Amino acid sequence: MMGEPNQGIVIVSHSRSLGQAAAELASQMLPGPDTPRIEVAAGLDDTTLGTDAAAVSAAIEKMSGCDGILVLVDLGSAILSAEMALEFLDPQIASKVKISTAPLVEGAVVAAIMASTGADLETVAAEAERALEPKISQLSSD
Repeated sequence: MMGEPNQGIVIVSHSRSLGQAAAELASQMLPGPDTPRIEVAAGLDDTTLGTDAAAVSAAIEKMSGCDGILVLVDLGSAILSAEMALEFLDPQIASKVKISTAPLVEGAVVAAIMASTGADLETVAAEAERALEPKISQLSSD
């Protein structure tokens, strides 16, 4: 169903600056006012690398009004933090969350663009997970 964007995106990264930059890049790629909500749960603080399940849970809770919430992660323990965060959430909110295998930066851009069209969570997630295909195609033809 297309319409107003009501899919949220949470970026989970070990680096706060990387997470914020990915969110900024994704937001800047959108031409109009229909931008999805993007929250960042990254780094333990501005300078300490790491992920925190409580911070991920809080970012997801901020999006509880969204129909769906796509969580993009950078490295292995970010996945663990995202999975643990789901255990902290009300089951009704947790049921709206999908942790994505998409690449962090390309996935964030594609997810934001797809969410801005009003696409549902499954479509946003599927397109984000295919975000590397244009790069693969371009580089394999060289």
